[in-house]
Amino acid sequence: MSEIQITQTNRIQANLLGTEPVGQLLRRFAVPSIVAMLVNALYNMVDQIFIGHSIGELGNAATNVAFPLTTSCTALALLFGIGAASAFNLSMGRGEKDKALYYIGNAAVMMFGSGIVLFLIAELFLDPMLIFFGSPDNVLGLAREYVRIVAVGFPFLILTSGGAHLVRADGSPNYSMACNLTGALINTILDPILIFGFKMGMTGAALATITGQIISAFLVFRYLRHYKAGPFTREHLRPRMIYLGYAMTLGMAQCFNQLAMMMVQIVMNNSLRHYGALSVYGEAIPLACSGIINKVSFMFFAFCIGIAQGMQPIASFNYGARNYDRVKKVIFLSLSAGQIICITAFCLFQIFPLQITALFGNGSDLYFSFAERYFRVYLFFTFINNLQPMSSTFFSSIGKPKKGTFLSLTRQIIFLLPLLVILPLFLGIDGIMYAGPIADCLAAVISGIFLAGELKKMGTEA
Repeated sequence: MSEIQITQTNRIQANLLGTEPVGQLLRRFAVPSIVAMLVNALYNMVDQIFIGHSIGELGNAATNVAFPLTTSCTALALLFGIGAASAFNLSMGRGEKDKALYYIGNAAVMMFGSGIVLFLIAELFLDPMLIFFGSPDNVLGLAREYVRIVAVGFPFLILTSGGAHLVRADGSPNYSMACNLTGALINTILDPILIFGFKMGMTGAALATITGQIISAFLVFRYLRHYKAGPFTREHLRPRMIYLGYAMTLGMAQCFNQLAMMMVQIVMNNSLRHYGALSVYGEAIPLACSGIINKVSFMFFAFCIGIAQGMQPIASFNYGARNYDRVKKVIFLSLSAGQIICITAFCLFQIFPLQITALFGNGSDLYFSFAERYFRVYLFFTFINNLQPMSSTFFSSIGKPKKGTFLSLTRQIIFLLPLLVILPLFLGIDGIMYAGPIADCLAAVISGIFLAGELKKMGTEA
């Protein structure tokens, strides 16, 4: 691409993010991002649906035990993907175009490389990890069978999930959506063929998953070879801490949020196994129900996070360009859209918990009884759950990662984790259920205070 073409591309992107109507921009960037997040959720949920109908409660418990590894992939994807995308857009907004490509090139290399490292760790220490994640003896074999294959796809999953942000930052949200959607469709088509047609069970679900991830990663790689902001050289791809450090700082909030979710998931799995064994439900039923509820709630969060990620390039560019009115407008529009999603999800979770659980296969009366209570109690404050992820992403987008990181830790680490340890000591397995809504409420209040304060003083920096 010639220097004139690069300049023209940069001017077009500046006009796009800095002058077009904010509502139109948010729709353009958020819708593909929402689809991409839904696709990531579908990778795990589709597997769990088919596994639940094929294997039953133990299969659902196995996928739940394996979920922390998938969460760690998402954490790495967001660390480098969101971080590099924010750094790229901030640099473009400030007119520092010479630095922008280094963030993208460094991030792409680190995403694939970190996936290889995670794959090796998972293969070498698989059984101890699964036991640490809370696997009972009667679930361990199924979890091992699933993860040993899924781990092969970790480099491709991280490149796909994180690369989607790099593609979106370059002004191609539809291509970003297509990358993720293609892999999910392939996974959905192959799941019933391999699980039921070839009777491959957990192995079939895992093979379907990594096939979709590999193809999606190839599409991301193909786009990066023709990046609109300019061509990559070997120098852009050579990792340098001057660029990685800044990008990782901006992506740290979302990464820590995912790592916090992983830590909470591990503690929760072990708590469910322990306190479940002391109750009438046993070890496997609480694990299976928790897995279903986590996957379903992640589908809801996919909308909120997708809106927040769609907001990111708009907020970053305009904050870098000191267009504070546009920054305020995009956060208000994002919060309004997220609130509609939250209220809708709350109604669904409170009214149709049994019907949602039944989508994931059959089970005993105790299984459905526990799932119904878990849905209604644990997800009670869903209607205010958009504030925390939206605020955390917003602060990282405007170059204030410390606040973004703190807010990303409020729900999972500061509130939920201690509650998961303390409340069950007095309430048994019910304490695990009540920990969720208390943490949701407290995190929303703190996030609202931080966000209101930032918006009030914004503009005084002009």
